[in-house]
Amino acid sequence: MTGREMHDLVTRLYPLCRSITGDGVRRTLEIIQESIPLDVHEVPTGTQVLDWTVPKEWNIRDAFVRDPTGAKVIDFAESNLHVVGYSVPVSATMTLDELRPHLHTLPGQPDLIPYRTSYYAETWGFCLRHETLSALGPGPYEVRIDSTLADGHLTYGEHVVPGESADEVLVSCHVCHPSLANDNLAGVAVAVELARRIARANPRYTYRFLFAPGTIGAITWLARNRERAGRIRAGLVLACAGDGGPLTYKRSRRGNAEIDRAVEQVLRSSGRPHTIIGFSPYGYDERQFCSPGFDLGVGSLTRTPYGAYPEYHTSADDPGFVSPEAMADTLETCWEVLGVLERDRRYLNLSPYGEPQLGRRGLYGSLGGRSDTRDDQMAMLWVLNLSDGDHSVLDIAERSGLPFDLVADAAHALADAGLLKER
Repeated sequence: MTGREMHDLVTRLYPLCRSITGDGVRRTLEIIQESIPLDVHEVPTGTQVLDWTVPKEWNIRDAFVRDPTGAKVIDFAESNLHVVGYSVPVSATMTLDELRPHLHTLPGQPDLIPYRTSYYAETWGFCLRHETLSALGPGPYEVRIDSTLADGHLTYGEHVVPGESADEVLVSCHVCHPSLANDNLAGVAVAVELARRIARANPRYTYRFLFAPGTIGAITWLARNRERAGRIRAGLVLACAGDGGPLTYKRSRRGNAEIDRAVEQVLRSSGRPHTIIGFSPYGYDERQFCSPGFDLGVGSLTRTPYGAYPEYHTSADDPGFVSPEAMADTLETCWEVLGVLERDRRYLNLSPYGEPQLGRRGLYGSLGGRSDTRDDQMAMLWVLNLSDGDHSVLDIAERSGLPFDLVADAAHALADAGLLKER
């Protein structure tokens, strides 16, 4: 039922008009709080955050364009994508020629409404289907945007699952897009369920889940958490988590951080169709966490990447575009990645002079029930040979070409037999 529950959350959040600030973000966090507790932070307009400044808060109540007959040809109540995000208030009557510079369509996808924003330049506009625009007469039109752009706050939420260690694993997703189910709500839903699952696992690491508006939210968090950022051992940015495409992992700036190696190990061993791409300073909030001053080991996990599917940033990215099965697969992939991080250890061989006799210790076949008995034995030999205190279980899995879980199980069995100690 997990996939269905995540899809239900996407469907419930979908109608809310989110932006980088405002009541849509607050309401989104309130709904998330029904599943997991959040620490909600309000950062005032004008606050300096690194090289940026927290902007004015935007809220909108209604917007429309009414033709000479009184019919609403564009109606915010139909879709919140109809209004350019952060549009300033407007109350005017104008001809189509006067209105036209403020109208945005997709001529190549004439039946879809595009998503557009103007966060940092005070302007206004409407988005509509190109087929609607083509049918408009000369006017005049009543144009109304009932919005406010005023001093307020930027809002973000955090959920922390304490672990045995103060070292942290970060899971981040953005909550700034309006009605877009894949880009961003599927990532939000996967993060919520992942947080619920890890809380039941008594984890080794502390897990920090960040629900923040894109770019400015991550920058604000980093500005307010410089010291804490140094404790982040690994991290994932989740987005585009519910479409039917294969998984795509974008490496961190480092390229070989523990998270990069863990994700690649899981994807390679699982047999899932997938793509691995290198780091680029364009994309989601991994580019903030991987900025050179922080250079955190944070990668990005999506299914089809941003901009690579025709529904991207359009009204076609609705709850019908994402599936419970795809979100469940993304969740399981994340869970397996966290399992690698949790189980990765360095061991020291306590019998390093020659190969210890495994048979008399009952270690051959000790991992019982496996069909890969030879691989089981090879995993033990690899672990014994490379457990010099410098090689981790992940190092051994990569070098041997064996699945991580098999190597981790072998290390655990050898430690139980007194042949290894954790370093």
